[in-house]
Amino acid sequence: MNDHKILVANRGEIAMRIMRACHKLGVAFTAIHTAEDAASGHVLMARREGGEKSLFRVSSYHDANELMSVADEAGCTAVHPGYGFFAEDFRFARRVAKRDRTMIFIGPSWKIIRELGDKINTKRLARSLNVPTVPGSDRPIYNEMEAERIAKTIFEFQEQQGLKRPLVLVKASAGGGGMGIEEVYDPDQFRSVYRRIRNYALRQFKDEGVLIEQRVMDFNHLEVQIVSDRTGRNPVHFGTRNCSIQSSGLQKRIEVAPGFASETLEYTFNAKKLLTDIVDYSLAMARKVGYDNVGTWEWIVTRKGEPFLMEVNTRIQVENGVSARIARIKGNDGVDLIAEQIRLGLGQPLGYSQNDIGFEGVCIEYRLIAEDPDNNFTPWVGRIERFHWEDAPWLTMLTHVPNTTPYEIPIEFDPNLALAIVWGKDISEAKTRGTAFLDSLRLTGRNSAGESLKSNAAFLKANTERILHF
Repeated sequence: MNDHKILVANRGEIAMRIMRACHKLGVAFTAIHTAEDAASGHVLMARREGGEKSLFRVSSYHDANELMSVADEAGCTAVHPGYGFFAEDFRFARRVAKRDRTMIFIGPSWKIIRELGDKINTKRLARSLNVPTVPGSDRPIYNEMEAERIAKTIFEFQEQQGLKRPLVLVKASAGGGGMGIEEVYDPDQFRSVYRRIRNYALRQFKDEGVLIEQRVMDFNHLEVQIVSDRTGRNPVHFGTRNCSIQSSGLQKRIEVAPGFASETLEYTFNAKKLLTDIVDYSLAMARKVGYDNVGTWEWIVTRKGEPFLMEVNTRIQVENGVSARIARIKGNDGVDLIAEQIRLGLGQPLGYSQNDIGFEGVCIEYRLIAEDPDNNFTPWVGRIERFHWEDAPWLTMLTHVPNTTPYEIPIEFDPNLALAIVWGKDISEAKTRGTAFLDSLRLTGRNSAGESLKSNAAFLKANTERILHF
């Protein structure tokens, strides 16, 4: 481990967490930053922990050539992509592993990223293992009669769910970015919409393949945290998370572990069994593909308690901290999933089994963001003048925003400010403590027009009471 040096190919809070994990493991690191990020906490930490030689300025976090040049100059032996940017780019991971001066990609192997990054392929794999997926096609459909049969099945499924206004999504399989998608509410209109999308797909993408999919409207968003070593033979799970409190754009704002609180809250289904089922399904897929690092299986659960696999995220996630906080390995507190990701990525064996992993309590993560929830969560840009909270043994604050000096939010990036991770012995205590944290928070600033800072703190507090209710 001490022979390695890791390029931290990211910014902000996640870069700081990677650096802390490296320090814990005794692994050297090299960090990067752009001119816009000069005042970021991750830059200050890199200088403090590693000195100026551990920090390089780059023109962009998106420039793979520049990142490789930094890695070579610094003598890095591995690359940690964090999340976002290159984290799920199999071409980048392949380049890291196959270039003349090879390095280790801290994440799953590039072949697994490629295999599970393809949603159609993931759905096909899931169905081969009898893992439930959202009804719809698992391949492009070119035949009109077959398309109609699939659409009929989806309409019938929604009617069984009790939906008053079922709909089917018709999508150009080669499209992207919202192009070539229509919603069909009337089965009699399906054929004409299918033809229209097929013709559009042929004109725009030279491929007239069409996907027919179900849209589940009323659901909870759950996740299963999977961890495995490079053998890929014995993956384990670190529990479930519920990420159902989201912005109007379906972006996560509050995450909770575990995924339901069946001991204290009532559900219309067997929540304990549901959590066990999605864990078992996720592990079955991980074993099948030989998953070899940290990853997340994402699920939607209907109000009737029916789970459907949505996708697999082949990276560490923002919300890994809530899973780590309630987890225990061989009875010991203090699991660090990013440190585990690095340790396993560098080739060390897992060293424990599922029987060695236990869980205690409930944990909530609040994503503090400079945005206006009353205006469609529009980002707010300006200067943060005060950022303060009351420390507590049950609170972990992860932030790249300095709280001793004013901080100008870079307009080039999302205005994420901090992650507040709150632990409690049960959901009631976690909510009480979460509210206490938000009440203690002092977050003020102004933009260039002199307008006061806007944040989602009030939105987080207003939604705390409904956490894990379904």
